[in-house]
Amino acid sequence: MSEVRKSSIPTESPYKISEHVYELCNSSESVSSILAQDPSSSPGEAWKRVIEHYGHRPKSPKSPKGDIRDIGLGAIGPQEIEKTRNCGKWGSQQPSDLFIRMYYDALCTLNDDLASGMVSPSLMGSSGTMPLTITSVVPDIVRHMSNLIVRAEKEVFLATNFWQNGVASKYITNAIRELSRRAGERGVKIIMKIIYDRGSPKQLLEPHYTVPESEYTGKAVALPASHEIPNIDLQVINFHRPLLGTFHAKYMIIDRKIAVLQSNNIQDNDNMEMMVQLEGPIVDSMYDMALLSWHKKLEPPLPLLNSPAAQNGIGSFDDSHAAIFSPSGAIKGHAAIVDPNKLPETNGEGLEVFERKQPWEVVNHADGTASQPSLGGEKKGSVTVAENGHDPEIVQPAASPKILPEHTADDPHYDINLAEEIQRVQASISLKPGETQMRAITRHLNHTVNKGFEGNAPECEPRDEMTPYIPHPAHEPFPMALVCRPPYGPPNHASVSNPQNAAWLSALRNAQKNVFIQSPTLNAEPLIPAIVEACERGIDVYCYVCLGYNDSGEMLPMQGGHNESIAHNLYTNLLSPTAKSCLHWYWYVAKDQTAPVTATKKRRSCHIKLLIADEHIGVVGNGNQDTQSWFHSQEINVMIDSPLVCRAWIEALRRNQNTHLYGRVGEDGVWRDAQGKEAEGATGVDAGRFSWAKGLLGAIKRVQGTGGF
Repeated sequence: MSEVRKSSIPTESPYKISEHVYELCNSSESVSSILAQDPSSSPGEAWKRVIEHYGHRPKSPKSPKGDIRDIGLGAIGPQEIEKTRNCGKWGSQQPSDLFIRMYYDALCTLNDDLASGMVSPSLMGSSGTMPLTITSVVPDIVRHMSNLIVRAEKEVFLATNFWQNGVASKYITNAIRELSRRAGERGVKIIMKIIYDRGSPKQLLEPHYTVPESEYTGKAVALPASHEIPNIDLQVINFHRPLLGTFHAKYMIIDRKIAVLQSNNIQDNDNMEMMVQLEGPIVDSMYDMALLSWHKKLEPPLPLLNSPAAQNGIGSFDDSHAAIFSPSGAIKGHAAIVDPNKLPETNGEGLEVFERKQPWEVVNHADGTASQPSLGGEKKGSVTVAENGHDPEIVQPAASPKILPEHTADDPHYDINLAEEIQRVQASISLKPGETQMRAITRHLNHTVNKGFEGNAPECEPRDEMTPYIPHPAHEPFPMALVCRPPYGPPNHASVSNPQNAAWLSALRNAQKNVFIQSPTLNAEPLIPAIVEACERGIDVYCYVCLGYNDSGEMLPMQGGHNESIAHNLYTNLLSPTAKSCLHWYWYVAKDQTAPVTATKKRRSCHIKLLIADEHIGVVGNGNQDTQSWFHSQEINVMIDSPLVCRAWIEALRRNQNTHLYGRVGEDGVWRDAQGKEAEGATGVDAGRFSWAKGLLGAIKRVQGTGGF
């Protein structure tokens, strides 16, 4: 467990953006631009040309300049601020002060190793739009991926950490076959690249191992054989940098027009996950990053190497997208308001909605009654709740006016655009005859590995119906930046200086109001002191963490410890009495539950990776707040500057989970129910003398693909 360091806070940041980083950010050269000129080159060769032109030689991460754990501290002057603004192509909207500070700290980590950014510096800072966010279970995310795949015109680039043959992968393989059929009708050939990380001894000699068809069509992966998809040219790479350099990235790019970035693998599990859809110039940044990750020669080359996304038009914001929204800001035919501009004034704005419950929110208790909080957050009145937790007196919304068959792996129903996808998914979670709203939600959450698990939460109001797909109203491109980290294999903590870690630390050290973090695990050694520092200066820090997630793996030496021990130590040892009130730690609670369900049960877990600072800066993507993601895995994250999107995320987090209603821990960092009992199956704050043995078992499970990622 990390202890808070007593070092003095510098008045001025000791970090500066070097001249060679500044020059590269302002150049027109990138890996993708070089490949556009010479498609026969490999991305690895193109990267060498980028950095050698400026005489850059990366230093060993074992001897970094300064201590990255101090990044984000101290002020930066007007010249450095202006220099930072010039290091991105922001479009019509200028970044906020907090975004600039976080981006500045991220750029400073490139001084010693440009490759730590996982993108050409000229494309790291950009702009874009976000038409859609998904916060739901894995099937809803792969449903969207499958629709994007079948609508592809020329190329698909898909990346995932772990690919496992199952229901989730069947959505994708069905779509690949359908895409080949459609391409045949058009008389065209689609180029498709897939990269994943399935541990192989061959990676000891070649980390980017080209997978032969005989292997990727086998039972473990079950991708289509070439004769099944005659109109698709498929190339597959299995990438891992031994020993611990996991390819943890999860994203997809379609026709260099649309990119999706998500938290989930192509794997069946019970997780709540998150995906965002990106359009505009930021897609060129994602494309460049994907090429760098691929590294090897593209055989055949991607057809859109010379067609930048920045040249595309309005994207998803057409008439069909505008027609998604009702006059009240809800999805047409439904009640939950998804347009933040139409949200009514509620009990608090921003993140405080997690602390002060809304007047209509019903909270179940162990004695069979339910309380309804008042505007001040105090409970008043009670209603009788049926034994199953559902209140039969609450008026339910009418079923969706459009009865649409559900798009499943066994019965695909592809849609022509995003608007129709959203209507179909929302209809699938709406009431069926004789069904209550909460039973509909339970049905949706019980999909592949957790069928039959019962919900016990009271009925929610129609305005709080679950919305797996959250469409965002049309908006101008806003500032975005990729804040990533590369894979690092050696079993030490030397690889800490990278844009991802710098952005996270800078958010905690420069936010003026609050920081929200959701992660399945939270134990990274540099992160804990930064959380303490933020709380001590009066910043509210909200932590949504999954109880029991990968506990066994986190108990290994040098892994940081399991989630319960971290929460307990923060509340009882690290925070001063006055700072404790600024830490708001919750265990994830699913929408249909009234208590956290430990991840070991594999029934209601959460795998979302998200940080929101001051309710307008968001960092979303692949990175967990654990030792593996901070020091070893390749992670891809996008940082955005948008109050509109961040407010939509906050409202979706409130509406699509019950964490804020039931997940808050006590003053000692331990969750207990009304009878004082800890969550069933919880490890407890003390893992015991033989925790290392449990950790070894957890590590084996991760390699086998059955542990947490």
